[in-house]
Amino acid sequence: MLPRDLKAEHFAAYPPEARRVATEHLAVFRQLPLSFVPSLLREVIEYDYKFPVERKAIDREANHLSALSEAQVKEWFGEFAELSLSSSLEEFDWINLPAQFVEQQSAYLWSTHQLDAFRKAATDYGARLNLAVPPEPLPTPRLGIAVIGQGVGSFDGQLFRNLRKHGTYFSQIKPDQGFEQLLAGVENRAKADPAPYAHWYIDGGQAVAHSGTLTCVSYRGLEQVRTTLLKKMQAQISRPGMGPEELRTYIARLTPKDVGMEGASDPVLDRFQLKLLTEGSGTQIFSTTFAQWTTREVLRRAQALTLMVRFAPRQRQRPMNELLSNTHGDTELDAAGSLVDADMGAYYHWINQQRLAGGDRSSFIVWFEGHGQAIAIGPTLPRGAASESSIDLAKLFSLAVT
Repeated sequence: MLPRDLKAEHFAAYPPEARRVATEHLAVFRQLPLSFVPSLLREVIEYDYKFPVERKAIDREANHLSALSEAQVKEWFGEFAELSLSSSLEEFDWINLPAQFVEQQSAYLWSTHQLDAFRKAATDYGARLNLAVPPEPLPTPRLGIAVIGQGVGSFDGQLFRNLRKHGTYFSQIKPDQGFEQLLAGVENRAKADPAPYAHWYIDGGQAVAHSGTLTCVSYRGLEQVRTTLLKKMQAQISRPGMGPEELRTYIARLTPKDVGMEGASDPVLDRFQLKLLTEGSGTQIFSTTFAQWTTREVLRRAQALTLMVRFAPRQRQRPMNELLSNTHGDTELDAAGSLVDADMGAYYHWINQQRLAGGDRSSFIVWFEGHGQAIAIGPTLPRGAASESSIDLAKLFSLAVT
């Protein structure tokens, strides 16, 4: 089947909002080449479980494409139309399984030496779309906060090495009630500019009490889900003939209900949390990996205005079979190693934040929890500087976001 044969009834299995979007833009979908349409449908089919900023992006893209003339559609998608696809791809159920189609198409394009041409077509399309549909202005500059080193008594190495040249290093922070002060600042921001999924608190351990204005995800909060998922993975691994690709396919098809998230009040957040555990490598067993991956995905997908992440000690490395089976008994924590992980995770946090719209106006804070070291980056703070001023975290918060 080709896109020109699309009919409204072909989207009958889509969730309600996704079906609405697909049928509203059916006319333009029919004009697009098969090498492109499934990539768009891969986003549309998940529309009901997307964050508001993702839904808005899909709407803006689809509305713009629908406004193009027939000649403009040919101009925009000429490079895609020149790609040659196999008959088996044309016969694939790309409407209901667009993500699987995209994977198979990538393999086919690679085997036929067309992958470079596809990448160029995708890059050119992205550039056109960004010019035609620029991002909307932010209601407030972004703020990122990383709290690292929980449980570490002392550390002789140099922290924030990759971030120091971008901001001001503080060596005399007053640590008392530091986390509570940062959390209060984040909660106040959320109250001042309330919006669904705009302000986040991620905890690599057990989340503390916080305002309902924050969207919270925690490693401990998903403990039962992680345990259930690991048991399912272990059962699949022990099956004869089960390989990496088959396991990946099985995991990708799991739903929140399959892992005990039945009856939840927020299907968008539940679907997001499930993807954190099924698409992230190591998020099921290492708290630092979970915190880092969740931070990445919150920025990439929800494009958070405020994102505070608190890293907690992870378990020590063990053989993978022991980690997956979770039969080792008491978990031995590696606080010092977790600090090193978190220090690099904070750097990635800042990089990913800078990639979003408004990066030049954003602010960022990293604090070595319980200690006097921190770094703050912001439009009004000098780069590559150091301060020995004795201040608390509330004051540092104000300096960074001013």
